[in-house]
Amino acid sequence: MLQHLTIIATGGTIDKVYFDDKSTFQIGTPQIGEILNALGVAFSFDVIPLLRKDSLHIDDDDRDLVRRTIAAQPHRHVLVTHGTDTMVETAQVLRAIPDKVIVLTGALNPARFQGSDAVFNIGCAVGALQTLPDGVYIAMNGRIWDPARVRKNREANRFEPAPI
Repeated sequence: MLQHLTIIATGGTIDKVYFDDKSTFQIGTPQIGEILNALGVAFSFDVIPLLRKDSLHIDDDDRDLVRRTIAAQPHRHVLVTHGTDTMVETAQVLRAIPDKVIVLTGALNPARFQGSDAVFNIGCAVGALQTLPDGVYIAMNGRIWDPARVRKNREANRFEPAPI
């Protein structure tokens, strides 16, 4: 049973905000804490705002920082918010962490936007964290994926089975 959830926020579209004066998106503060509080979840959580990067800018050093941060956490259940473009690559690095259930999720549209998939993806991730055995998973598009068997289809803007 999920008693406490550690959340590692790395940025990505889920946390993007639109600045009218600049006509650009920038990574804002993590939205997940506000989302979980608004939903009235029945577990405690903490949010570690580790990075504020688009996932296209996350490099090997950043992935190592995420891995080390998760490995150092005392709690078993870890949710990582991450940009979708390189989520699979980060998930594969995290597979080396033992004795934890780690689920990565994000959004194809910013959480602050009407019709964003952020809340749905977070809900799927939290459900997965409570039912899956130790390991690393991706929660996107209403499914739980094995990082070794999924890819992001950029043209269709969704996750799908990776070709074998």
